[in-house]
Amino acid sequence: MTAATGFKRLGIAVAGVIVLAVGALAAMSLLISSDRVREEAKAQIRGATGLDLTMREGVVSLFPTGIVTFSDVMLAEEGAREPALVTQRLVTRLRLLPLLAGRIEIADVTLERPEINLTFAPDGGSNWSGLIGALARALDPKGQHADRAASFSEIRVDKGTIKLRDGRTGATERLTEVDLALAWPSISRSFGATGQVMWRGELIDVALSLSDFTAALTGERSGLKLRLNGTLINLAFDGSMSTRPTLKVDGTVSAASKSLRDTLRWAGVKPPPGGGFGPFALKAKTSIASGTISLAGVNLELDGNTAEGVLAFATDGRQTLQGTLAAEEIDLTPYLSAVRLVTANERDWSELPIALEGLRGFDLDLRLSAAKIAIGRVKLGNTAIAANLRSGKLSLTVARSQAFGGLVQGSVTLAATDAGAEFKSDMQFNDVDLDGCLGGIFNIRRIEGRGNLSLAVEASGHSVLALTQNMNGSAALNARDGALLRINAEQLLGRLMRRPLSGAGDFRTGRTPFEKLVVNLKITRGEAKIEEARLEGARVRMTFTGSSSIPNRDLDLRGLATLFANRTSDAQPAFELAFAVTGPWDDPLPLFDHQSLIPRSPSARPLLKLSEPPAAPTVSDRVSAGAEVRVPAAPADANANGDPPTEVAPAAGPAIAPAQTLAPSEPAAPAAPPQ
Repeated sequence: MTAATGFKRLGIAVAGVIVLAVGALAAMSLLISSDRVREEAKAQIRGATGLDLTMREGVVSLFPTGIVTFSDVMLAEEGAREPALVTQRLVTRLRLLPLLAGRIEIADVTLERPEINLTFAPDGGSNWSGLIGALARALDPKGQHADRAASFSEIRVDKGTIKLRDGRTGATERLTEVDLALAWPSISRSFGATGQVMWRGELIDVALSLSDFTAALTGERSGLKLRLNGTLINLAFDGSMSTRPTLKVDGTVSAASKSLRDTLRWAGVKPPPGGGFGPFALKAKTSIASGTISLAGVNLELDGNTAEGVLAFATDGRQTLQGTLAAEEIDLTPYLSAVRLVTANERDWSELPIALEGLRGFDLDLRLSAAKIAIGRVKLGNTAIAANLRSGKLSLTVARSQAFGGLVQGSVTLAATDAGAEFKSDMQFNDVDLDGCLGGIFNIRRIEGRGNLSLAVEASGHSVLALTQNMNGSAALNARDGALLRINAEQLLGRLMRRPLSGAGDFRTGRTPFEKLVVNLKITRGEAKIEEARLEGARVRMTFTGSSSIPNRDLDLRGLATLFANRTSDAQPAFELAFAVTGPWDDPLPLFDHQSLIPRSPSARPLLKLSEPPAAPTVSDRVSAGAEVRVPAAPADANANGDPPTEVAPAAGPAIAPAQTLAPSEPAAPAAPPQ
């Protein structure tokens, strides 16, 4: 027999079998009662779900395939207030071989546009308890064969809706566009669910598997694998779970998101105010028990920062995150990038409302340590911080921070109130580099040296401007072995001593070295008043009085600069000059006591003898200083004519003038007045 003949005979045999099968199906469709098929299909569905089944009369079709379609189906436990499932159509597909033998066995069930209600009771039960019990009995290897035969092993959900409700809290969730395939093969103990769901406008791919479906149904331990993949979240879990006596889950979890802020917002959690919370990744060993999610061996990546430690998230009651994290290097700049303290021109405080609503949604108790921390221009060394958030009140405690070459400690509190925000700060900067500290934090680069800085303030208001207007507290600075920048006081005083009316020239350069600088401020409703301010150098001493308006960002200072011939320990100063400083912080205007310099000039001295001048105001009057200022006589070598020095009373003259308006050189003597 040739190969062609063999294939021909085989084809005839296969065709014959098909014809016989089709004929048998056609005959069975005539011999088997449609009512019997419907009733047995109902019985098997009831036996597999454990729920009462109500529906319209089903439509039976046994040729070419066995299908029973029920309309307006409702499944519910006896006495239930709401049905567990309502569907427009329930389509059952019958197994072929049993049907040829005259038996009715459901192969799988398809729910078209169903609405599934899942309500969790306070005791942990649900309105699907009957279904779970029925499936457990049907899949029990020790159960009756009839029960196992009646249980089908696949359910498809097409365009469905799942409503989840927590009976204890009343919280609800709604999943739409549900397309799932649920399978528990009879030859295996496993269970699998794959498909897609729409949650809060995002389509999520779902894959779930249980290694022991029967054990999972009865609350015993079973292997669990879960995958959720979407635009906003990718999550994977591999471990085990049990529900007896309470829910317990152990395993490894990994999660990733392109924007944690968007993911939190999508999940219904209001993210913290400000910036940051972008790219996110997490991997940890997970344990879920008693409403608490515990994460050990955490590897966390957020906005390019990497940290390790432990975390715990309490979901029972108020949401609370606790934990301890350690990192090699952290950049906190993104979280402060959206915080605007000043307006676009950087000359006025921001009047925009302070938004702190995001601080009310959850509680936080976190310990963070890092070898390096960057906050904009500020670079910190080994740092340990504790963050505590309770009911909208955020407290940051700096246990230690090796910063600016010294040590920083203290606390900062920011709380959301009905009036806007409440701010408190109590910080100490010990033995720090003042140029780096004041420049990095306050953008003030006028002082070099090392010293101690303390700041204790509190304020409240709806904006940054309002906070400055209501600010109260104190500030203190003690510096040593440094310099006051952008002015050379010793050179300036020496030039004015030799040529009093020569003008200050370009004095806004150079530096004034000091051995000690002490500043103590008292802040009351936004006004920082000087209680003590003095600078002591090798040959220069400067004292200050006055105040500064924090809301207006300007200065109103008075002072006295003293020059000594050798050391500040000399009994008598060589020269003294009263001055004032007014104007904005970023461009203050120095004013010198011009009138006190006139008697020191040899060219102006003859004019003072021509007439008896009226009583001259004191230097303290001219600069509005609190103490009278001495004006020593000019030294003998300052007399260009070689005359002995003469004490001359200061004559009335112009008020204090800006330093830059002084004449650049000695003025010529004017003509004598007419007789």
